[in-house]
Amino acid sequence: MSNYKVDENGYYGKFGGAYIPEMLHPHIEELKNNFRHIIAEEEFQTEFSSLLKDYVGRPTPLYYASRMSELYQTNIYFKREDLNHTGAHKVNNTIGQILLAKRLGKTRIIAETGAGQHGVATATVCALMGLECIVYMGAKDVERQAPNVNRMKMLGAKVEAVHSGSKTLKDATNEAIRDWINNPDTYYLIGSVVGPHPYPEMVALFQSVISDEIKWQLKEKTGSEFPDAVIACVGGGSNAAGAFYHFTNHPNTRLIAVEAAGEGVNTGKSAATTALGSIGILHGSKSLMMQTVDGQIVEPHSISAGLDYPGIGPFHAHLYDTKRGEFYSATDEEAVKSAYELTKLEGIIPALETAHATAILKKLKFKKEENVVINLSGRGDKDLATYISYINE
Repeated sequence: MSNYKVDENGYYGKFGGAYIPEMLHPHIEELKNNFRHIIAEEEFQTEFSSLLKDYVGRPTPLYYASRMSELYQTNIYFKREDLNHTGAHKVNNTIGQILLAKRLGKTRIIAETGAGQHGVATATVCALMGLECIVYMGAKDVERQAPNVNRMKMLGAKVEAVHSGSKTLKDATNEAIRDWINNPDTYYLIGSVVGPHPYPEMVALFQSVISDEIKWQLKEKTGSEFPDAVIACVGGGSNAAGAFYHFTNHPNTRLIAVEAAGEGVNTGKSAATTALGSIGILHGSKSLMMQTVDGQIVEPHSISAGLDYPGIGPFHAHLYDTKRGEFYSATDEEAVKSAYELTKLEGIIPALETAHATAILKKLKFKKEENVVINLSGRGDKDLATYISYINE
């Protein structure tokens, strides 16, 4: 059986590593040499667990969606990451990394964000710890995610709009890396399972609390720790990595990842990396990404800012390459329709990113007795304007 954990060189199979400019080498070495023993310390684990419980509000519920289950003729459970403080799964990781940054003596924190949920989560933990916070965000995302921009500013973060490229997540990440090169005292708090080793491993570890809770919660409800399928949306892939983490070596649990097809996989306006991508280097690691034959990044498109990224993290690329993960995609229209369906059937307004995961229910058939867990990665407050304008078009 394949090993789905990272190896000592920072690779998941053929994907991963640290492909970085020389000036970032000291930053990455500092992390590689310190993070494992820091997070293994009893004091760190106690503080991390306490904040997840008393500040974030974990464990999040595993909710049996009876009306959705009736419609799709299977047992559907939602892992309610939308009920976390800040409204998404992102805060699990920012709590872990801010505790690490403090132990490394860092006082200035930078981050990139697409949908704004990671930016809000980073601004939140910086306010909690009294640290300076700068968030890079594509100018297009600043416009379509205005509520989250305002939240970040209220929390004391400086939001830097990025006007280069497609003005989305990829470009925000580029600017954050430039900042990091120029400011050696800074900690770069990456929001997804992307970037140079050890970031993909680190983020996956902090997010693995999701699948850890699913196991005992599902056992309480059904008698079994292992669902028949776990479904999650994938851009870079942090919520999916957290939801899949403790099931990778259990072959009877299907791991189903849903990417953003945008206006259609073959329209030229898509972010379906596994359908369109090839192996290359992006933002410090070797993975699958959308690129031209000469290695230039192809601009992605998705109605959801959090999935509007031209690659996936090395953990997911390995799942795809070994066929352990099943990768599908949902269009903008399919995601919006699914969001309205979920809202009307269960009284839950999901984030646009999450709505891609629920949209796949129309394309897949499960048995009536199967237990299907969908990671409800965030709430949809931030996307209301998009939902309403899309339906009114």
